[in-house]
Amino acid sequence: MDLFQSMKAFVATVNAGSMSSAAAELKLTPAMVGQHIAALELRLGTRLLNRTTRRQSLTDFGKAYLEQCKDILERVAIAEMEAEAQSSEAQGVLRITAPVTFGATLLVPALKQYRQLSPLVRLDLMLTDKSLDIVEEGVDIAFRIGYIPDSRMIQRVLMPYKMIVCASPEYLARHGTPAHPTELAAHELVIFTRTFDIPLKFYNDDQTIEVKPQSMITVNSGHALLNAAKSGLGIIVQPEILLVNDLKAGKLARILPEWHLGERQISMLYYRHRNMTPKVRSFIDFAINEFCEQRR
Repeated sequence: MDLFQSMKAFVATVNAGSMSSAAAELKLTPAMVGQHIAALELRLGTRLLNRTTRRQSLTDFGKAYLEQCKDILERVAIAEMEAEAQSSEAQGVLRITAPVTFGATLLVPALKQYRQLSPLVRLDLMLTDKSLDIVEEGVDIAFRIGYIPDSRMIQRVLMPYKMIVCASPEYLARHGTPAHPTELAAHELVIFTRTFDIPLKFYNDDQTIEVKPQSMITVNSGHALLNAAKSGLGIIVQPEILLVNDLKAGKLARILPEWHLGERQISMLYYRHRNMTPKVRSFIDFAINEFCEQRR
C-alpha cells in the first residue's frame, strides 16, 4: 500500500482516537484505515497500536514513529505549498475549519461569492466545535472565537461577537421574563459545555453583576444550543449576529437588553512560517472584506 497514505491513516487514527473517526475524516472505510495501519506494522515488523474492543493506545515504538510521521507529513505539505506558490492563480484544495453555528449561519452563505472569485479552488470545509490542532489536521485557514494563543499562527480579528441573552416566547410565557441578571438563577439555562463553569458578567453603566449559571442541560454544539432555545428548553447566551433572523422572526426574544455582556472576537488563523499560496491569500482577502465589513 502507499506508504504516505498509510502514514496519514496512522496519524489520523491517533488524533481522532479511533479508526472509524479517522475513516470519516479521510473519507475512507474503517476497514481501509485498518489495512493501512496493518501494512505499516508489517513493513516495520512491530506493532504501532495496542488495540482492544474499547480503546487503543500507542506502543513505545508507535509513540516515536508517530512524531516522525507528523514531521514527514508536514514537510510534504510545506513542499506542496511552495510548489503551488509558484503559480499566480488560486487553485487546489483549501481546507477550512470553523465553529458549527458560525460556519452554517455566516460562512457557508458567503462562499458562493468566493467561488465566483476563485472557481479553481476546491473547498474542504470542516465545521466542528471541538478544538482541533490546526497544524496536525492540515488546515489552511481556521475561524475561531476568542483569543487563541498559538505562536505558529497569525491571528486576524475579523468582527466582534456581541453576546446577548434570549429565550423563546413560549418559554417566557411559562416561566416569566427575568428583569435583572440575578433572576437568572431561578430559570432554566442551556449552556455551552466549554463555558459551563465560567460566570456571566453583566454591565450596566457603573454596575457589574456576576452570575454563575445553573444549568441542568449542557450541549457541545452551538447549533444544538440554538435549537434548544427555540424549542422552549431554556435561556441561552449566544452571539447576537447568529440570532438576528430568529429574533426578527419572533422565534426568540431578547432578555435583559439594558445589560451588556463582554464581547468576544471572531478571528481567522493561518500559518505564520509558510509561503502564502494564491489560494490562501485569495481567501484571506475575501474573508477580511466579507466579515470586517459587518463591523461597520
